[in-house]
Parts: sequence; structure tokens; C-alpha cells
Amino acid sequence: MKTTFKQTEDMNTIQTRAAEVKNIASEMNKPAYADNFKKNAEFRMDAQGKSPKLATLEEAIRKSGLKDGMTISFHHHFRGGDKVVNMVVAKLAEMGYKDLHLAASSLSDVHAPLIEYIKAGVITRISTSGLRGELAKAISGGLMENPVIFRSHGGRGSAIANGDLHIDVAFLGASSSDPLGNACGYSRSENAKSICGSLGYALPDAEYADKVVILTDDLVPYPNTPNSISERNVDYVVVVDSVGDSSKIASGAIRDTKNPRDILLAQQAAKVIINSGYFKDGFSIQTGSGGASLAAVKFLREEMINRNIKASFALGGITAHMVKLHEEGLIDRLIDVQSFDKVAAESLKNDPMHKEVSSCEYASADEQGSAVHYLDIVILSALETDVNFNVNVLVGTDGVIRGAIGGHPDTAADSALSIIVCPLLRGRIPCVVEEVTTLITPGSTVDVIVTEYGIAVNPRRPELAETLKAAGLNIVDINWLKEKALSIIGTPAPLPFGDKTVGVVMNRDGSVMDVIKDIKA
Repeated sequence: MKTTFKQTEDMNTIQTRAAEVKNIASEMNKPAYADNFKKNAEFRMDAQGKSPKLATLEEAIRKSGLKDGMTISFHHHFRGGDKVVNMVVAKLAEMGYKDLHLAASSLSDVHAPLIEYIKAGVITRISTSGLRGELAKAISGGLMENPVIFRSHGGRGSAIANGDLHIDVAFLGASSSDPLGNACGYSRSENAKSICGSLGYALPDAEYADKVVILTDDLVPYPNTPNSISERNVDYVVVVDSVGDSSKIASGAIRDTKNPRDILLAQQAAKVIINSGYFKDGFSIQTGSGGASLAAVKFLREEMINRNIKASFALGGITAHMVKLHEEGLIDRLIDVQSFDKVAAESLKNDPMHKEVSSCEYASADEQGSAVHYLDIVILSALETDVNFNVNVLVGTDGVIRGAIGGHPDTAADSALSIIVCPLLRGRIPCVVEEVTTLITPGSTVDVIVTEYGIAVNPRRPELAETLKAAGLNIVDINWLKEKALSIIGTPAPLPFGDKTVGVVMNRDGSVMDVIKDIKA
């Protein structure tokens, strides 16, 4: 574009430059300015109540452009207390929607009402990290025509970011939001009804979904800061009576244990860490939610104090145990993708050294800066392991889906030291077997398996085995553990699997790793 300006007295007023403005606007393919602005002089606190984003749930659904066959998403930060999934799907059923793909970060016992909506054809596809309760049992029995797609937390974040899992409308529960959509998992108002802490699993949905609907039971004045989800990513804000029951964000797996076996396992896991070579100033750690994993933290605490060792950060689902160590100065920072209890949620609200991260920042294999890339030690639980160190955390030994992949394969793969803690037997069920029922975490990523009968070290880590032997730990062959289990309970009968595929397990790199077959009643 080449334009010549005439510098004359005639061009010294806005009116005389109007023709030139029109010419330039035309050359730029832009409209010329027209002064038709009408100023809103309303007091802005009053104006907030008229935000165009505020809507009823039905209005938000209609305005979102949702159509049959599309994908809707949810997060599971309220865990057993979640009310959003059932509430939204009930409304969608009432409005006549069909053939929807439900992409939740995880589903649990509280989501049993989905069974009827699946039968009615409202939900025909599911993508998730986990299934539990009656819903899981029904799907294991062949409820759905399409298999459930299972991804790890990091795998789900990657799939959303790269488009493998495209979300049309995300319905995200928030403990507080302002009328513009600045939302988070806690509230600073006096009217707070719920708190879940980190919204790490909701953040990719908020960033990449075509439309985002925030549901909250605490509408606060603008600006709701600091916020987890920004107004720029939010299309509609829906105020409801309750998004979740905060008392139920802690599941049965998140508990202090008094079980002597769990305490023994915890002691052994702590000894592995202390003598591994990674237990030194500045180490980083993540623990699972099982009783033995949490108990191991207590033993590590004592040794950290004795040796004057501090951790640089603790990662993952943050618990009150980790908050305590942080407040005692034993952990510099907490990196929180999911707050496992109210103590952790309150810490996130009040402590600037307690950082919220999205599932992509937490565990995506595609993100160079993912926290798991810098994780030294992870302690994980298992439903079963096998002689090749493969781990199953999703399907019970009865063939019924009863768990979640979570961040298990993400942390095992990227950590310097991955430790699986599990008993040799659960009742009459062996936990060390020839071959796992379902492959969730590949054995190539697992370093140590701790049982009450001994510690098995992956042959891929001979240097680690020698180090632990030199420290006096009871190192045994994984095949010996399997045979020990069989000598106690005998060889279990084969499971009555059918021919129908009810689940597909995706590896964190996007490849298909295993399938789950229906189980006969």
C-alpha cells in the first residue's frame, strides 16, 4: 500500500481528513470509523449481574451449539462428591440429546445414574481415566456398544492438546466464579459452599474446548482472583445449588492405615528410597493415594529430619501429609494437579508456594516442561503385577473394572525411580502373577516391586539391585514371589471373559496398548 499525505492547512482538522480516512480504510479493506458509540454509565457492580455470560443450564446448552453426536467433557475434582456430571446429563436427556460422547477425566461410584442414560442412548461413547462402582460393573458386563477409551491423566492432556480428543462443550464445576467466568476450586467469599482445590484436570478442557460452561454454587463479584480458569476461555456461567460435596473429595483409598501389613510395606518402601542413591538434598517425590504409600511418607519424614535433607518439590495429588511436610520446611514447593483432601485445598488457596498445574503441565509426554520429567521418586500402588514387572491398576482380578489409570504410567515412565507397593496376596487373590489381567503400566518403566515377602528389582536396573542388597534389604526374584503366592493359594481359575471388547487402553504416547473384554456374570 502506498499513500501520499498532503501536509497542508486543509488537513489540520478531523473533518477535512475524513476523505483521506475513507480512502485509506478502503485500501486496507477496513470500515471507516463512524461515531455511533453510546456510553454505559451504569454503576459497574450493578452491571456485573447483567453479564451476557450468565445463563441457566438449559440456556447455556442451547447457546453452546451442542448437537447430537458431539463430545462433552467434565472433570472429577469433586471425586465422590461430584454433582455436575449427573446434573448436566440429566438436563441433556430432558432436552432430547442423543449419541453424545462423554469425556470425563474420571468417573466413580457417584455416577451410577449414567447407566440409565446409556441405556436410553443419550451417552453412547465414554473416554475417561477410570470407572468405579455400579457403572463400571455394568460396562464390564457389556452395557455399551462402543468400548470405553481409557487414558492416563497425562495421556488425556496430550490427546486434548493435539486434537485426538476434541471437546465440543466442556461443563466444568467450580467452587467459585465471577460473572465473567474467572473460576477456581476454592472461594474467598463468606458464601462458599464447596471446595475441591486444584482444577488441574479441567484446565486443558477450558483451554481447548470449543465452548466452556462454568457451573458454580458461589457467584462472587469480579474479579475472582487468583483464578484457575480465565474469563477469556469461558463462554457461559451457570449458577446452581451445589456443584459438589467437599466432604467426599477424599476417597476410601486416601487414608491413614493401621494395617500391620501396610505399615510393613511402607517401611520397606521407605528403606528402598533411603538406600537408593536418590534420597539426597533437593530430591523430588510423588506418592500414590494408598495407605502404604501415604504411610511411607511418615517414615521418610523422620529420616529427612535426621539427615537434614529437604525435597525440592512434591508432585501430583497433594494430601494433608505433603502439606504438613511442606509447612515443616521439609518440602520447598507443592505442585498440585489434584487436591486429595480439604487440607490440601485450603493450602492451595493460601500458600503461594503451593502451585496448581494442568494435567499437561503435570504429566504430558509431549510437553518438554512437564513436571514428571523432573521427578526423582514415585511410590505407586497396584491391583496386580506380573513377572515382567507389568502393572494393572484398572481391572480387578475378577475381570471387573474397578479403578483408574490416573498418572500411574506417566510417573512410572518419567521418574528416576518408580516403586510399586503391593501385598503378595489380597485375601485369596495373588497380586504377583504370571501375566497381568490388563496392561496399564509397562514393566519397562517399573524399577522396584515391594511386597511383605521381599523386594523385586527389575533386571533392567542391576546397579540398583546391588545397591539395595549392599544396604541389607531382602531382594528376591520376581518369579519367586509369583511361586510363593501360588504355593499359598493355589492356581486361580481362569476368568470367564467374553468376546466383546468393552474397553481400550491407550498408552500415554497415543498408541493402543491393551483391550478389556466383557466379563460373564
